[in-house]
Amino acid sequence: MKATTAKEQMLKKIRNALLQKREHPYPNFEETALHAETTEPMDVLFAQRLTAVAGHFIYCEDEVNFVESLLALAEQEKLRRMYAWEPRVKELLDHYGFPYFQTDKDFAEAEAGITACEALIARSGSVLVSNGGAAGRRLSIYPHIHIVVAYASQLVMDIKDGLHLIKQRYGDNLPSLMSLVTGPSRTADIEKTLVLGAHGPKNLYVFLLEDRLG
Repeated sequence: MKATTAKEQMLKKIRNALLQKREHPYPNFEETALHAETTEPMDVLFAQRLTAVAGHFIYCEDEVNFVESLLALAEQEKLRRMYAWEPRVKELLDHYGFPYFQTDKDFAEAEAGITACEALIARSGSVLVSNGGAAGRRLSIYPHIHIVVAYASQLVMDIKDGLHLIKQRYGDNLPSLMSLVTGPSRTADIEKTLVLGAHGPKNLYVFLLEDRLG
């Protein structure tokens, strides 16, 4: 009789295991909570998690407060080439006469990109973005500073809730690219030293506005 090899014995065990029916070892797995419960409001939780990953959170009670805070940031960082391409962002900036570049002229010299987002994920402090708007992908990853304009109604607890918002907005015409931004770009590949801005923006600012009334 020909002796079986170790590989054949292993494959035989796998085949036998697949043929045997077993009860589900974890019948209540899907009902088990994956995260500890929190009593923090979502805006507070998002701000905490975003700050923990080196992002910056700015709460704005209205649009005037937002423009004032944006001007303060531009002065603080000495920003002169700020770009915005999405209609809803441009409308907001135009309404208050905020100066910005609305084409990609001299985009290689861009210092900051101002974009909207699909949702803010409170659980991880992440910003859910897509290429569904006019900003595409370049505006959120090329400039050294990424500025996100979001509204309170876009705050959700988990990723699945953010994806649900995208489904509601786009229906069956989903964007071809969806991405989570969790703080500035980073790497620790070089001598295990954390470096921000290695593969994208080195600073992320999220401005959270209350929704417009009416």
